[in-house]
Amino acid sequence: MTTGPAIRHKPSSETAYTLGLPIGLGVAVLIGWQLAVRLAGISPVILPAPSDIVQSFGGVGGELLRQGWVTGFEALFAFVLSCLFGVAAALFLGFSTVAFETFYPGLVVFQIIPKIALAPLFTFWLGIAATSRLSYALFISFFPVTLATMTGLKRADTNALRLCHALGASRLQAFVAVQIPYALPYFFSGAKVAATMSIIGIVIGEFISANAGLGYYILRAQSYSETAHMFAAILVLCGIGLLLYIIPVQAERWVRRWWWD
Repeated sequence: MTTGPAIRHKPSSETAYTLGLPIGLGVAVLIGWQLAVRLAGISPVILPAPSDIVQSFGGVGGELLRQGWVTGFEALFAFVLSCLFGVAAALFLGFSTVAFETFYPGLVVFQIIPKIALAPLFTFWLGIAATSRLSYALFISFFPVTLATMTGLKRADTNALRLCHALGASRLQAFVAVQIPYALPYFFSGAKVAATMSIIGIVIGEFISANAGLGYYILRAQSYSETAHMFAAILVLCGIGLLLYIIPVQAERWVRRWWWD
């Protein structure tokens, strides 16, 4: 096991300060929102107060959990697939110079395409089933993982690679021993972006064609002018997105502890 600098743990006072600032800001925003809506007499159809949103959970909490499970499961599945396919593509392009020169320009072109414009095409090609939503979410989540991981592979320490070759290591051995470990932080950066993009892709797909999921629920609530229910669904989506984001964050922490300890 390789050795390295010890992990620095934040003191409790610093942790409390770091957490206290965003929590305090959030509480202040909620209080200001509540007061502004009540004092200005804004209709709940236009902008419900936070208290109205909390109350809406009482009547539709079970429904939101059921719809959230559909969206969350599909988003998790798309995220896992994006990591697997993204890493596989990055390893292939990073190991083969010919493959890199052939496919990398195409990846860059696809990356700059406004992918939301392609969502209706996936429904047209694959129908209204979950396959189209998963494919679209995988499509937009795949690129961050691939490009980030490939960047890490290409930026590996050249001195370490020369040392491996000087010691008689093969191209594959140097790739596994140097380039892959060096690319891990880049992979986790791309995975964090993919976690967010996967849920965005699923919800966009549900907006276009679905009979279940939080995207479908938001559209249905909009048709009945149930704005508080729309905000409640958005909060559930935020929770799902946070849970997905925690996966690569915790995985990165585990890998760092394992790598340095």
